[in-house]
Amino acid sequence: MAERTAQDVAARRARRAERRQKQRDANIDRAAKMHQLRLANSKPAADQAKDQIAGGFHIGCSGWYYWHWKGKFYPADVPSGQYFAIYQDHFRTVELNAPFYSWPTIGAVKTWIRQAEPGFIYTIKVCELITHLKRFEDTRILVKDFGYIADLLGPQMGCFLFQLPPSVRYTRAMLDSILSQLDRSLRNVVEFRHKSWWNEEVFDAFKAAGAIFCSCSGPRLPDELVRTADDIYVRFHGTTQWYRHDYTDDELMIWVDRIRRSGAKTVWAYFNNDRDGHSIKNAKRLAELLEVRPAE
Repeated sequence: MAERTAQDVAARRARRAERRQKQRDANIDRAAKMHQLRLANSKPAADQAKDQIAGGFHIGCSGWYYWHWKGKFYPADVPSGQYFAIYQDHFRTVELNAPFYSWPTIGAVKTWIRQAEPGFIYTIKVCELITHLKRFEDTRILVKDFGYIADLLGPQMGCFLFQLPPSVRYTRAMLDSILSQLDRSLRNVVEFRHKSWWNEEVFDAFKAAGAIFCSCSGPRLPDELVRTADDIYVRFHGTTQWYRHDYTDDELMIWVDRIRRSGAKTVWAYFNNDRDGHSIKNAKRLAELLEVRPAE
């Protein structure tokens, strides 16, 4: 029995690895197609998204399409095609995680545009092809191609989130490689998962590059708010457990105080503790504590 169980586990892992490889191959193909579209259609107006978003608070969840929210946030009898409409009844922004795994097609971006009401803003997590597989090595063109999404979304474009894996530790060479490839006309946020990146040399370089250093509430990461631009960006993953923690008012008030004292013109805050629907409740509560006007 134990041997059969081990074989089953190995078989599932092999199938999962095969699916992931197929997805990564598809990402390379999609990136190539977007490259051609960018060359053919890109216009010198990418900074419109940065200019047209007024200062203020943009608070939401990291994703909205979760089956485990059914019956907790989404009514059990509502079809999944109505999930986004329900989500934007409560929030005016979302951090899209799906593009991290699957390079978006033009059709997908058009769907985002079509489904959103005026004033709704998307933040896009950049594809792992750039951040995890190539790790910013020879990715300058890929970064530009992914940035074409800003041309398509226009005023609905918020930030591009580049999240690096925990295995990427600080080096000056890596820091320079990342910042040198970012388009300064866009809102670029970089999230690190290793504590070595929390140092003054990094902060100063981000300030000089006009990039946003992502502050994180997450296990084994420095518990502080870092401001390197007019905007600040905070991701709430959970304090002791990734994606499962339910933030208390006392824990949220610590961040409310930090945000208020930061003097930032624009605040981006997304909750990634989606398990059990905590992100929905916590995002709403943070907005209440900051006295942010609810979505209408």
